[in-house]
Amino acid sequence: MDKNKATLELGTKPVGRLLSQYALPAIIAMTASSLYNMVDSIFIGQGVGALAISGLAVTFPFMNLSAAFGAGVGVGSSSYLSVKLGQKDYSTAQRILGNNVTLNIIIGLIFSVVSLVFLDPILFFFGASEQTLPYAREYMVVILIGNIITHLYFGMNAVLRAASKPRQAMYTTIFTVVLNSCLDPLFIYTFDLGIRGAAYATILSQAVALVWQVRLFSDKGELLHLRKGIYRLDNKIVKNILGIGISPFAMNATACLVAIFVNQRLLEYGGDLAVGAYGIANRVAFIFVMINMGVNQGMQPIAGYNYGAQKYDRLLRVLTLAMIAGTCVTTTGFIVAEFMPELCVGLFTSDAELKQLSVHGIRIMMAAMPIVGYQMVVTNFFQSIGKAKISIFLSLSRQLLFLVPLLAVMPLFFGISGVWVAMPLSDTVSAIFALVMMVRYMRIFKKGVKEVKEVKDNG
Repeated sequence: MDKNKATLELGTKPVGRLLSQYALPAIIAMTASSLYNMVDSIFIGQGVGALAISGLAVTFPFMNLSAAFGAGVGVGSSSYLSVKLGQKDYSTAQRILGNNVTLNIIIGLIFSVVSLVFLDPILFFFGASEQTLPYAREYMVVILIGNIITHLYFGMNAVLRAASKPRQAMYTTIFTVVLNSCLDPLFIYTFDLGIRGAAYATILSQAVALVWQVRLFSDKGELLHLRKGIYRLDNKIVKNILGIGISPFAMNATACLVAIFVNQRLLEYGGDLAVGAYGIANRVAFIFVMINMGVNQGMQPIAGYNYGAQKYDRLLRVLTLAMIAGTCVTTTGFIVAEFMPELCVGLFTSDAELKQLSVHGIRIMMAAMPIVGYQMVVTNFFQSIGKAKISIFLSLSRQLLFLVPLLAVMPLFFGISGVWVAMPLSDTVSAIFALVMMVRYMRIFKKGVKEVKEVKDNG
């Protein structure tokens, strides 16, 4: 019973305290994660140069695509795991852990091999020029060689959170960030490896963290642990993991397509430095997006468990609190972007032209940030309770249905500013869609609360 105590509290402990307990470690971990991506960019920008920043920006679609496959398995596994723990189906939960490991190895290996074979054409398609291609290629070769490590690292961390171990997930991420930040200057400057040094630092720090994660999951005294017989792929489990994971996969895959389109349009209307400016603006926005993802990750096991246990009053409570927290986070991002952009950009580069382009881009790109927070929470809420189709629609509506057409049309009239303006416009329209969908489902869940209450009163 002691082993199950942490899991069972998801359905009994006050929701506000639970969200703090689960979200704060995830927020710290996500903030640390965004900072270590930011640290890479800072060291590359200050130590290698402005074109290196542009080369790094070209790799963002690649990173999004890799993350899409990783999230499809990791988030799908953790969401499915949360529901099974809520149903007290511990045997299936154990096999979900094993299938998570196997899927990450298979998908990570295939992605690496295919990407390495066609690396140069892919990078050109992603927005590289003859000047930025060498930087992008150097970085991605190392990242792709270590891709299986990256997939397993993020997959294990997702399962740690779902298995009621948010602190361990947080410690793992913080350790990775600290080690990466220490290795960056060593590899980039001392060993004179340039942009490749940042990639080596990233993979090595994740590899060390993965060893610790495996050690945590090797404890046979834990409810979920690595053991023989759980790694063989189970058709039903794989189908459910991928069925739930298709939503985060779609989010990251469409983010990849959007980043490609943005890079291509910026290269066309502003050149290599405009692509670099987008890279810097993306890093700044990414901090607040990642913090909001921490809120979502804290919400996920609570929502999944209580949905599985049919405790709809607690489900609505955690959703409401998460929406409030998410909105506060992204509103802070808006304030930083509008009033302190020069300070943010100065961390990445001393190049005057790149700084000017980046400040302009940040102010426009993050203009709709206050409403992005609740839109992200609503999308992830539906994902957490296994409503993959709704989550996919909300994600695609923002990035594909609205943003891509705007990116095609706006620059024709407003040039490079049209590329930047398209982003907050699509955020605004998609937030309206999320609001409509949430109001509809809030009524359904409130009806469920009423029915459960009537059954208890009559029982």
